[in-house]
Amino acid sequence: MDQLTLIVREINSILWGPWCLIPILVGTGIFFSFKLRFIQVRQFGRAFKHVFGAFSINGAHAGKHGMSSFQSLATAVAAQVGTGNLAGVAAAMAMGGPGAIFWMWLAAFFGMATICAEAVLAQIYRTRDNAGHITGGPAYYISAGLGSKSLAAIFSVLIIVALGFVGNMVQANSISTAFESAFMIPTWVSGLFIIMIAGFIFIGGVKRIASFAEKMVPLMASVYVLGSLYIVVTCIDMLLPALEQIVIGAFNPTAATGGVIGAGIKEAIRYGVARGLFSNEAGMGSTPHAHAIARVRHPAEQGLAAFIGLFVDTFVVLNATAIVILVTGSLDGQATGIVLTQNAFIKGMGPAGSGFVAVCLFFAAFTTIIGWYFFAEQNVKYLFGTRMVRSFSVVVLCFLMLGSFLKVDLVWELADMFNGLMVIPNIIAVIGLYKLVVRAVNDYEESFLAGKRPIFGPSDTLTGRFAKVQANYRQRRRRTKAEQ
Repeated sequence: MDQLTLIVREINSILWGPWCLIPILVGTGIFFSFKLRFIQVRQFGRAFKHVFGAFSINGAHAGKHGMSSFQSLATAVAAQVGTGNLAGVAAAMAMGGPGAIFWMWLAAFFGMATICAEAVLAQIYRTRDNAGHITGGPAYYISAGLGSKSLAAIFSVLIIVALGFVGNMVQANSISTAFESAFMIPTWVSGLFIIMIAGFIFIGGVKRIASFAEKMVPLMASVYVLGSLYIVVTCIDMLLPALEQIVIGAFNPTAATGGVIGAGIKEAIRYGVARGLFSNEAGMGSTPHAHAIARVRHPAEQGLAAFIGLFVDTFVVLNATAIVILVTGSLDGQATGIVLTQNAFIKGMGPAGSGFVAVCLFFAAFTTIIGWYFFAEQNVKYLFGTRMVRSFSVVVLCFLMLGSFLKVDLVWELADMFNGLMVIPNIIAVIGLYKLVVRAVNDYEESFLAGKRPIFGPSDTLTGRFAKVQANYRQRRRRTKAEQ
């Protein structure tokens, strides 16, 4: 087992290293930023207004025709804001110094364009399952857009394993470990509690998942950010030095830390970008499953919502953890991960800090469990239809229970590996279909916003002109291939 762990760890060092996924994902973000003319800057105000203008935690019930735009976004953010925002950022800072945060910001900025493109494609290629419910995600735009059912099947298998099974074991393990440390609650008790609540939500289907996400995600993020702000205000004199550490540390880590961390620029970039991408999930192909079923007037509208979700994940929640660690002076090179975060909050809040982090970690990890289950479930539907959904949910609950009391390094390494592998087929499709993304965004800005009749109409169903756009696009691709 130890040998297998070492092998998987070595694969991950290559996969998430500076010569594989990091340049691929960052490069994709830069590519779409230019192709979409930095839509994350130009349309930020409109996107913010779209998401929060009609904000409600009691939206219309989700059903076979999908979710509201905010419910879809909340489900996506539920998956994004997980242990990576509390533990992952701390680990990145411990290994790469304060400068790692700067590179997280950079990766997130360009990632906003990537996640916008994913959401647009998810809207365009969404369809209905055999029960008549709206569904979608990378498997659908890989098979229908690229015309590769085999690559779509590979993606589906990878995401089912990565998120539904292995990834959710990691989340359950994080919850049980934190509660055992903070409140002396046995891990098996935490495990039972997790599967009881998760099972209740799973059984309720998309309606219950949407209702849970739209209420819990805003509450979870607000409580954590307010707690962080309390600490920052009490240590306000350290805020500017903390920001200086981040900026200086990005280019001269030794100067930023006085040589305490000993990280170089290479480490700051590697850990900052890798952990940042792992947290915001831009390009990984996970969040498009939620954005695919949003009820919006134009596919690009959900693309705007998608990059606001990434903004909240990185520039709000993740930054809260990073700033608290720095203003409390907790980055001493000894602690890492969730222990480092707990130490920072204990310094800022006193003994209550440990419990506060444990409770916030529970909500962050549990909402991720719900989001990841939903994403994996869409791929179960793609491969097997709705008949296998109930069986899949039971298996996921078993993995949650197993993960709650087994702390196996191999499981964590496997989660990283499968998350990395599923990026590859998704990025192939997103890049391969970039012209369609550009066309949809241009149609939104030049026709829809101008009050003209858009080519990409309301995406309630794949009928009429909206379906013809897809059919014509596929015909052109087939003719081009035939001519070649």
